[in-house]
Amino acid sequence: MATSAIGKKAPDFTLAATGDQTVKLSDLKGKKVVLYFYPKDSTPGCTREGCDFRDNLSRVKRAGAVVFGVSRDSIASHEKFKANQGFNFDLLSDDEEKACNAYGVIKDKNMYGKKVRGIERSTFLIDDKGVLRKEWRGVKVDGHVDEVLAALKEI
Repeated sequence: MATSAIGKKAPDFTLAATGDQTVKLSDLKGKKVVLYFYPKDSTPGCTREGCDFRDNLSRVKRAGAVVFGVSRDSIASHEKFKANQGFNFDLLSDDEEKACNAYGVIKDKNMYGKKVRGIERSTFLIDDKGVLRKEWRGVKVDGHVDEVLAALKEI
C-alpha cells in the first residue's frame, strides 16, 4: 500500500465506521477531510482530543471539512466511546492496521519500561480533491484543533 506524502494523493482506504457504515476515502472527494489517528478509545488524552474535535465541529464544518477519528479498536468499542462522549462525528476501526500502515502512524513506543507497538497520535488534512495537504505527527492535544482549523482556512 502507498504511504502518505504531502502534495500527493492521500492513500485510499475502506474502513468500518460507527453507525453501521463503511467509509471509503475516495468516496469523500469534494469534501476536505480531517483524519486523526489516536492510540486507544476511552483513555484520557484520546478522550480530550475527541472532545476538542466534538466541541469545534461546527467550525470544522464551516471550513468545508468532515472529521474522522481512527484507531485499532473494534467498532463495538468505538460505539461505546462515541456514545459516552457524545461525539458528533464517526470513528473508524482499523483493526488490521491498513490505514495506519499507509499513513505511517504505527510506532514502537515505551510504555512503563516495556516496548509496545502503537499508534502515534497523528492528524492528516486532505483537500477536496483527495490530496494530502498537511500532517501533524506526535500531536500534543492542547491547541491541536486550533492548528487544524488554521490549516483548513489555508486550503
